[in-house]
Amino acid sequence: MNILVIGDGQQYAALVEKGGLNGHQVQRVSGLERIEEPGIYQLIIDLDFDEHTERGAIYARHPEVPVLAGIVKTSLSAVMNEHAFSYGFNLIGCNWLPGFTAMSVTEVSVMDQEQRPRLQQIMQELGWEYEVVEDRVGMVTPRVVCMIINEAYLAAEEGTASREDINIAMKLGTNYPLGPFEWCERIGVKQVYAVLDAVYKASGNERYKVSALLAQEAA
Repeated sequence: MNILVIGDGQQYAALVEKGGLNGHQVQRVSGLERIEEPGIYQLIIDLDFDEHTERGAIYARHPEVPVLAGIVKTSLSAVMNEHAFSYGFNLIGCNWLPGFTAMSVTEVSVMDQEQRPRLQQIMQELGWEYEVVEDRVGMVTPRVVCMIINEAYLAAEEGTASREDINIAMKLGTNYPLGPFEWCERIGVKQVYAVLDAVYKASGNERYKVSALLAQEAA
């Protein structure tokens, strides 16, 4: 496939670590504004779409090109409502958050069942395993991980335990590969804050209300 990857060097390195790009013609750019004709590509992987949802207007003009877009802090339905996808909907939501991109199973969301055959074909060609989840802000894994991180910040804020002890307790008690503060470092505190804030605004659920300490560090 002729593939366009949009993202910075660190994001691209994580995608390369994931594998599957060998044997394909791949071009990487840091921003879509440098691409004169997106329609020449057979696939676009937009690693930072969450930060540049205005690109949806460009993708809407090229419905023939499927886009694996990083959509965690918003939702496919919100993007569809914002932009005029009158000729079809070619976006597939993916969890491209730092710390998740290179995982063996990619979490994805689709708007309707008609997208699934094309999604399956793309994933087979890339050799990626994937899991389809409901289209909603935060997806599933980012919601859970960021909520655990938030709870850890609340515990640290209250002086319940040190960060190191909280990390150790979570790893030993739940057999998690990383403690919550280790996860936060891998994802980035600003990203964690943004996910929690987006989910809280979308759901109104107090479980996702950002702790004062986490908000302070993100700022």
